[in-house]
Amino acid sequence: MIYIRAVFRFTLFIISTFGLYTAWLIGNIFIPNKQYWRQIIFRRWGQAFVTISHMKIEVVGTAPEPPFFLVSNHLSYTDVPLLCVATKGVFVAKGEMESWFLAGRIVRDMGTIFINRQNRRDIPRAGSEIIKRLDEGEGVIVFPEGTSTKGETILPFNSSFLQFAAQMDCPVSYASITYQTPDDAPKASETICWWDEKTFAQHLWYLFQIPEFTAIINFGDEPVQNHNRKELAQILWTKVNENFVPVL
Repeated sequence: MIYIRAVFRFTLFIISTFGLYTAWLIGNIFIPNKQYWRQIIFRRWGQAFVTISHMKIEVVGTAPEPPFFLVSNHLSYTDVPLLCVATKGVFVAKGEMESWFLAGRIVRDMGTIFINRQNRRDIPRAGSEIIKRLDEGEGVIVFPEGTSTKGETILPFNSSFLQFAAQMDCPVSYASITYQTPDDAPKASETICWWDEKTFAQHLWYLFQIPEFTAIINFGDEPVQNHNRKELAQILWTKVNENFVPVL
């Protein structure tokens, strides 16, 4: 039964992803407001993933309204559709994702800002792109841990992701994410969090086998500002950690 469920969900995911991307490509030719059209398609994709995976979402606090700059801990690719539904924003991602076959182009076309963390000269470029998106009224979402984790603890925040925010004295919102699975299902740390050597497709296959899971996102009360990027990173890590519930 679990394998039939996984096949069905995997098929729906592929159809919905490429179907919506095709709709975006066609609509992008005719619709003048391309940013708004992209936002609609991206949000529909997030909603489709939530429905297909049977993700139940619990929101604590109030999500920021665009334009905003938001940081969060990072547990899995499921964080993306979760935040896509809970907020309205684009994501900052590591540069290697842009080279992923097919997925890289789709992610790029959905407004993702890529940053090469190994190249310090790329950080100002990414910062300029973030400022441009904020000026255009979009929200920007960053995972400053730089990688997804098992959810036992939150890794230190990489201050390079926050360099522009410190320089511009930009208010930074924050959120904490955790996941839970039913008592009779495998642990969320093993099925939802993506931290081992499984490929995306392999992990998604295992995720789609569980009946349902719950995503809990806790938004902070007030944005944080600081001119020192390292101090800003530490303050935000503390704030996110205060609301974080370890994944079991």
